[in-house]
Formats: sequence, C-alpha cells, structure tokens
Amino acid sequence: MKHIVIIGAGGFARGVAWLIEEINSIKRQWQIIGYVDDDSNKHGQILNNYHVIGGLKELHRLSRDIYLICAIGDPYVRQTIVKKVAPLGFLFANIVHPSVKRSPYISMGCGNIIGVSSIMTVNITIGNHNIINHNCTIAHDVFIGNYCNIFSAANLSGNVVLHDLVSIGTNAAIVQGISIGEGTIIGAGSVVVRHLPPNCTAVGVPARPIKFHQELGDSQK
Repeated sequence: MKHIVIIGAGGFARGVAWLIEEINSIKRQWQIIGYVDDDSNKHGQILNNYHVIGGLKELHRLSRDIYLICAIGDPYVRQTIVKKVAPLGFLFANIVHPSVKRSPYISMGCGNIIGVSSIMTVNITIGNHNIINHNCTIAHDVFIGNYCNIFSAANLSGNVVLHDLVSIGTNAAIVQGISIGEGTIIGAGSVVVRHLPPNCTAVGVPARPIKFHQELGDSQK
C-alpha cells in the first residue's frame, strides 16, 4: 500500500480525500497520512477522519517514498506550491475516481485529479497537476496542458487545446478544434466556438472576452 499526503485542507482537499476513499473501496491502494496546510489555524484539526499534520515545512521530515497530491483549487496557487515542494523529491500521484471511463490511449503526467463519472476517449494528452471535475467529457485528440481546471459537466470536443492554467467553468462547452490561450477563464455555461487568446475571461453563447487580465509572473502564481 502506498502512503499519501494531501496538500491543502479546504473543501476541495476534503473532496480529494473522499475520492481516495472511493478508490480504496474497490481496491485498497492508499493510506492517507493527513493534510498539510500553511494555515496555522487548521493545524491539529481532524477533517473527515484525517489530521491536518502541519504546514508545508512538515514535508521535510517525511520519507520520500510518500506520494503527494496538491488539492488546491486555484491553479496559480497550485503551481506555486508544486514548484516549492517539487525539489524535495516526492512523487505526485494521479487520483482518478473508479467510475471514470477512459481508453488505454491516453497520455497523462502526474498530480492530476479526475472526478466521478468523467469520460475520456482516445489519443488524449493530459499534462501535470490538472483538475478534471465530475461528469466531464473529453473527446478524441484533446490536449490539456498543466495546472488547468475543468469544472463539473464541462464538455471538450475533439482536437481542443487547453494551454497551461486555463479554467473551464461548469457546464461550458468547447467545440471541435478550438485553442484556448494560457491563463484564460471560460465562464459557466459558455459555448466556445472561436479560438481565444491568453489571459482573458470569456463568457456567453457564443463566448466572447469580457476582460483581459495581466499575465502573472512566477512570483505571483
């Protein structure tokens, strides 16, 4: 059995702990050591049966054969934390709910979280530290970069490209062949029918940019 620490101790982190329990209900694979979170007010708390064992500094004393999963919803914060702890040499797990339907023709990096009843077909490339929430559909030849968020019931048609740090809102749909630039946010329920540039927020049917936001440097991510 492999041991795992969950980075973060918020609502999403508790949801990830439940995903791990669901995996274990089919075949016991993971022993959850607990959560780490730099919010000192949470240290020592028990959240759904698992302790908040301390902040990120607590990782320094743990064995390097322990796996990590970064359960932080904000993609920029997630990126910052991963870059901070990666030099410690831990492995990052992929946490995939047992109900996910996926072909064997998928390339996936590490640190990804995939929720209940999502469907992923063929020749899909998924990078690192992405969140694909519940009931999403990912069609053939989709490329997903790193640190993306795909919220519940979003639909990505074939040959869609998501660059790093893209967020796709709940019930949004991306039609075939569309490319979405780095850092762009798609609002809930939007339908994307045209390529979108980096660092904008786009909403509506069809989705149109309503604002542009400054690109965040690594020190701010």
